[in-house]
Amino acid sequence: MKTVITELLGIEYPVIQGGMAWVGTAELAAAVSEAGGLGIIGAGGAPASWVEEQIHKVKEKTDKPFGVNLMLLNPEADAIAELLVKEEVKVVTTGAGNPEKYMEEWKKAGVRVIPVVASTALAKRMEKAGADAVIAEGTESGGHIGETTTMALVPQVVDAVNIPVIAAGGIADGRGMAAAFMLGAKAIQMGTIFVASKESIVSEAYKNKVIKAKDIDTKVTGRTTGHPVRCLRNQQTREYLKLEQAGASLSFRKPDVCSVCQYSCKNVPAGSCVCFFIRNFFVSSGSSPCRKKYIENESSRGAQR
Repeated sequence: MKTVITELLGIEYPVIQGGMAWVGTAELAAAVSEAGGLGIIGAGGAPASWVEEQIHKVKEKTDKPFGVNLMLLNPEADAIAELLVKEEVKVVTTGAGNPEKYMEEWKKAGVRVIPVVASTALAKRMEKAGADAVIAEGTESGGHIGETTTMALVPQVVDAVNIPVIAAGGIADGRGMAAAFMLGAKAIQMGTIFVASKESIVSEAYKNKVIKAKDIDTKVTGRTTGHPVRCLRNQQTREYLKLEQAGASLSFRKPDVCSVCQYSCKNVPAGSCVCFFIRNFFVSSGSSPCRKKYIENESSRGAQR
């Protein structure tokens, strides 16, 4: 299937894997690229050294195009931005900020730059700055979200810019792709559906929860902090939303040291705790920064029982 995006990126299908932090690893990115889509390594809050390692792993697994998603709030964003040029990564998607300060260097190096946008205003600004395309991501998406729905956002962005638009948010199959194309998109980006794939490193328990989830099984936390995040509904989200509704302070919601794993959460974004992700996402993988402490604590508790 050919579109302007498949031609631009040198891929077989107009399907891009979302750059999910600690999920978009080399294993998943390489598998998506090898299948004909565009696999994306999710840099998230990871150090540049980890991103470099993942890039090398992908290159060992496939010779097809792949990209890196740079979360612009990453403390090592500058180093990662330089790394992408050094490693000759062909595509970069960006989120959580404005990538303009890096775009000139990227463009000189021949990197295709595709920012994620949640408004027509940002889409126009990214086009003016030289973006090759934009990803219009609606509020239906998982993880960090905006407010406008995919159905409303995509056609407005399509009308606002002259560069290709990639639709994202709540798309998981051919019906969603067809709808996105009717709205004017030239490709789609999917995240959650790839979380549940065989190549994803997340726990089988979480994959099963994703697969079994119904229409009412997600909740959005963090609206009061200005950092809304769509999550699967569970005890953690219920308790968190109770705190939000009660007007609890951020310091109450985010302890300096997690009571479960004793890992310092000071560098985690406000309103988050690493153990939220550990318990629900990464227990079976080696990607989490405090998995070791979690396992040590669980082993200790098992010995005491």
